[in-house]
Amino acid sequence: MFDKILIANRGEIAARVITTARRMGLKTVAVHSDADAEAVHVRLADEAVCIGPAPVGESYLRTEAIIEAARATGAGAIHPGYGFLSENPDFVEAVEAAGLVFMGPPASAIRAMGLKDAAKTRMEEAGVPVVPGYHGEGQDADLLAEEAGRIGYPVLIKARAGGGGKGMRLVERAEDFADALTGAQAEGLASFGDAAVLVEKYVTSPRHVEIQVFADSHGNVVHLFERDCSLQRRHQKVIEEAPAPGMPEHVRAAMGAAAVEAARAIGYVGAGTVEFIADGAQGLREDGFWFMEMNTRLQVEHPVTEAITGLDLVEWQIRVARGEELPLAQDELRIDGHAFEARLYAEDAERGFLPATGRLERLRFPEAARFELGALRVDAGVVEGDEITPHYDPMIAKVIAHGATREEAMARLSGALEATQVGGTVTNLGFLAALLRHEGFRAGEVDTGLIGRDLDALTAKPAMPGHVPVLAALVASGLDHPPMGEGPWDALRGFRHWGPSEIHVALEHEGETLDVALLRDGPGSWHREGTETGVSRDTKGLEVTVAGRRFRAEAARHGQTVTVWDAGRAWVFAIPDPLAAAEAAGAGGNAIAAPMPGLVKRMRAEAGQAVEKGQPLAILEAMKMEHTLTAPRDGVVAEILAQEGSQVADGDLLLTLEPEDE
Repeated sequence: MFDKILIANRGEIAARVITTARRMGLKTVAVHSDADAEAVHVRLADEAVCIGPAPVGESYLRTEAIIEAARATGAGAIHPGYGFLSENPDFVEAVEAAGLVFMGPPASAIRAMGLKDAAKTRMEEAGVPVVPGYHGEGQDADLLAEEAGRIGYPVLIKARAGGGGKGMRLVERAEDFADALTGAQAEGLASFGDAAVLVEKYVTSPRHVEIQVFADSHGNVVHLFERDCSLQRRHQKVIEEAPAPGMPEHVRAAMGAAAVEAARAIGYVGAGTVEFIADGAQGLREDGFWFMEMNTRLQVEHPVTEAITGLDLVEWQIRVARGEELPLAQDELRIDGHAFEARLYAEDAERGFLPATGRLERLRFPEAARFELGALRVDAGVVEGDEITPHYDPMIAKVIAHGATREEAMARLSGALEATQVGGTVTNLGFLAALLRHEGFRAGEVDTGLIGRDLDALTAKPAMPGHVPVLAALVASGLDHPPMGEGPWDALRGFRHWGPSEIHVALEHEGETLDVALLRDGPGSWHREGTETGVSRDTKGLEVTVAGRRFRAEAARHGQTVTVWDAGRAWVFAIPDPLAAAEAAGAGGNAIAAPMPGLVKRMRAEAGQAVEKGQPLAILEAMKMEHTLTAPRDGVVAEILAQEGSQVADGDLLLTLEPEDE
């Protein structure tokens, strides 16, 4: 028995575990890096221990430091969260050797599922359906290419270790196999320290359906139904839902039984997820799903399962770790309603989903609750004022909506995202909103290729609404604060004897300079010259009028930046410094700059080399993903400014091209 838990993780999952542990009367210990000294999970825990500098290899991946922190604080159990050491069997054995309880499966179960090739062989032996493919030990490039031809294109190359979409490449033609293999092996080695891959048949209309399983140490195993995670980009989940749309009850039973059998086959204990690939071309069917892999931990998307079952999966983890039996049997479990989870990231969807950094000058969510039908839930590991750094995953929060029907849950999620306000960094809010408007998704016609097929439309930037620059101009000029009528002279601000007061406000938006002329209509009320768009400020905030239609709006200024939030999208304006030099800095088309902080993995050019527009010149590694930077035009490389292996910041120049002739 234990009464204190150490959480060997950070961010929203650490905060999530602490919340349930506290409700159950348990004390909690947070571990943190130097960069996370003031993080949310540190402030929530009863105690906190610093375990090293910001890099994960020097902090969150240090087994000995984590175990020493548990000993020093008297914690009797360690919860691994997800990621980091959660699926490392050596860590499990070290925890148990120290006399502590690991709140997860035994090391043997993790090893059985840790390598995809061995796991598939084990599942075949257990009678679980497996995708046709090559899962052998041989890794010679010619052998793998031969196996791909035998399987038949298209094929999917997958790093045998790890997950999260890293080390995966879809290959549709034999002539593309060699390059794809090299990329998958390099990414697998960088992310998991293992370059070995397997090759599988690619299902052309694939749906990613996973089953939540739970097992105790007394031999009881149940499944808590399915989640559909088909909305993915680059093999990373974006929006998840439960239950899966169009799931027949007999297919759910068959898939659940297969997942339970998979867990039994490896002596599983605790929370786990068995992931299946399903052929959605003719609807979900019993002979159309195959085992992909098993995640031997709690999943990021577990809240949608909690929403439809009304259960706290972290509470179940704690009870199982205490040696208790599962609280419910299979026939006692029920599905109640429908739920969605959207992952809110600091990333730029319009620039290929590049991870972003920045201080969260504003972070506001609508009011949320937990485990209630028709409720909204927000799991976040950051608060307003926190910094999104390049050291860790750029997730800001998970927004979860529950409703009696799929349509009701989707409407609730859409409204929640529209009401969410983030300032200080770019986010994927607009992309998430576009997904929720997608006709196919709304109809439940989902597969893993949906985002890829319609990516241009989903990431297209909408036209700026006419009221947005008016709001920005009002806030930039300071006329929105303090509210009119607050002092005896406020009503006279902008008043003129000889006619309407007029002010001109200069703003910059994505390289374009705007001149917004505002005419005063009365105390606290202005409109843009030549339009029917007005804005006013009262004690409740800002109100916009467009051709007689009135609605509330949100905008704020932070330093020399103004952000306007409209329908889930943040429009950012810079307030130009009138004393600054007129010439804009930057090399334009004569240079390649780092689009984010990262490591220069490879430099594919040298000084004096002639290059063509679109030719790959450098590979930048950020967030353990590789990003290829290409030539902006035809030209000749003038200078290499960054070397392979060097760390660069956002905006650092990597190389320059010789200037074009006049």
